[in-house]
Amino acid sequence: MTELVVISLEPWDDVWRRNQYVIDGLLRSDPGLRVLFVEPGPDPLYDLRTGRRPRRGAGLRVEDGYEGRLMLLTPTKWLPRALGPASDRMLRRSVTRAVKRLRWVQPVLWINDPLWAASAASTGWPTLYDMTDDWVEASRAGRISSRLRGGDAALMRDADRVVVCSDELARSRGRLREVRLIPNAVDVARYRRPAARPSDLPDIPVAVYVGTLHEDRLDVDLCVQCGQALDDANAMLVLVGPNALSASNAQRLATARGVVLLGGKPFDAVPGYLQHATTLVVPHVITTFTDSLDPLKLYEYLAVGRPIVSTPVAGFRDASYAQVTIADRTDFLGTVVASVLADEPPYDVPAALPTWDQRVREFREVIEGLVDDRR
Repeated sequence: MTELVVISLEPWDDVWRRNQYVIDGLLRSDPGLRVLFVEPGPDPLYDLRTGRRPRRGAGLRVEDGYEGRLMLLTPTKWLPRALGPASDRMLRRSVTRAVKRLRWVQPVLWINDPLWAASAASTGWPTLYDMTDDWVEASRAGRISSRLRGGDAALMRDADRVVVCSDELARSRGRLREVRLIPNAVDVARYRRPAARPSDLPDIPVAVYVGTLHEDRLDVDLCVQCGQALDDANAMLVLVGPNALSASNAQRLATARGVVLLGGKPFDAVPGYLQHATTLVVPHVITTFTDSLDPLKLYEYLAVGRPIVSTPVAGFRDASYAQVTIADRTDFLGTVVASVLADEPPYDVPAALPTWDQRVREFREVIEGLVDDRR
């Protein structure tokens, strides 16, 4: 029996990301695995300061569909981190209490969030640091940036294994220590299975973007301009994904001509939006942060066979596939409009697209190595 505690950057919800695909695959392929998935906790004091109703974390509960082997824990962040280390100590205690309640002795610790770095030393559990983004390079306020850098440095020093998702992270972190590269993937069969056109997808030619809307990735100015150019061509830019933008940028996109925001969609509904796009787009900024990414959408876009227009962002700019067109910022609008008006037929799916089954096997090797080290 193997126990795994996952400190996640995102909740376990129906908008799936890398760690949910991997954890789901691990649980379904190993009946002896049990997982405690720790979600980001609500901050009641922040809610009060911003005029929202204070919320508490949902605590420990069992997720459906895994025979009781997937537990979710949503702690409550009772104190702001600005007051010192007490806030993080309270969050860590909520995890160790849950582990004791489950009667686990020494689980494997899987950390996505570098702000939880002290858990590796405080618990003594075998630790995997899984880097899905280089948050050290993200644009954050000085205090948060300092904590992210400190947490990343501690995990690079203290974690027993480090997994990275992109070639750039393998290069930058591989100069510091041994790391293992495990990129993203896609469930090809699910994305190729024909889906009905979603009812909220506009019934005109559409350029579709699927992914979390965030200033760290999305070029908001370019999206506004793209919507206007498409509207002039009787087409539209459709943004599908959770909205993590600032209030001002969210308002700009919500009111922009030729742009529609559809919000986050369940992972099993996403293939329909991609399959029925006229063109798939990636209007991303080019920064040190985005250069560290291995975009999940690269694999999902390729799997549905629709034409793709992307700014020269990591992943896409290195993809040698006929359906991918790279356009810098000055050419992006014209290239997108031309692609939408051309309404190209579907492309064949690349034969070598990696699957989540492959990635699950690779992560299992890492976890088994940690378990063997513990023994």
